[in-house]
Amino acid sequence: MRLGLCCTFLEEPIKFRHATARVVGAKPRAAQRLYLGEIALANADALAAAVTWCAERGIGAFRVSSQLFPLATHPEVGYALEELPTWSGVERRLTAVRELARARDVRLSFHPDQFVVPGSASPAVVESSLAELEHHGRMAELVGAEQVTLHGGGAQPDKATALARLERGLDRLSPRGRERIVLENDDRVFTVDDLLPVCARARLPLVHDVHHHRCLPGKIPVEEAIELAAATWGAREPWAHISSPKGGWASKQPHVHDDYIRPADVPQAWLGRRITVDVEAKAKEQAVLRLARWVAAQAKRRAA
Repeated sequence: MRLGLCCTFLEEPIKFRHATARVVGAKPRAAQRLYLGEIALANADALAAAVTWCAERGIGAFRVSSQLFPLATHPEVGYALEELPTWSGVERRLTAVRELARARDVRLSFHPDQFVVPGSASPAVVESSLAELEHHGRMAELVGAEQVTLHGGGAQPDKATALARLERGLDRLSPRGRERIVLENDDRVFTVDDLLPVCARARLPLVHDVHHHRCLPGKIPVEEAIELAAATWGAREPWAHISSPKGGWASKQPHVHDDYIRPADVPQAWLGRRITVDVEAKAKEQAVLRLARWVAAQAKRRAA
């Protein structure tokens, strides 16, 4: 069972830089590119440090922030990566990250923001979402990320229509933009049983989020969903997500993530299994390390 850290650190001095359109837009065009290029260099170095940190502690996956290149797809201050004056240095650094992750067996992934909805009923949202996914495909190729995770989006006017739009939208992507797309069940709209037929038709893997499943169960129990989702990955190592509800399952908002993962929320079917599990907890690396210690203890107990 391989655990994954998501995007940022809580206490470690590994920081990814961000930028706002307000600050960038106030600069002359050349100064914008230099400023953003320096951020890209810093983020490439931070990613190398993150992969190294994970590898040294037996954490086998890292989710890369979608803001690796801040504002790249922004309608006003966006840019092509090659326009950055630091691009050659950034590209070299990210090539080194790709090789490092492969050598140290750290799986990388992306998870675009919620506004990326290629199955939206709004043509404008679809166009911006496809552009964002093409950008993610480029970033994933640069760093060697294996997958880009998407939710199904909204369900206007109904689930079947929305999912058909989603499939049509994904079909418009370039091979690079589409080849790493995977779907994930969410806690508001689309369950595992909603998405499995789409995955079968479109030949897309399904990331099983067990927290989302418990918030929005659908018709398939967790144990069966684990097996069905794993089967969509073929020979590849399946991917899953876990979090625990802040305030417990009896709280009024169980979808809100807690700081740490409660051992009782870890499916027994995952223990001893070949699977990557991204830990979506507010305490970030502290939560991953705590869960890793618990998983190791379970392994010793099983082996005894």
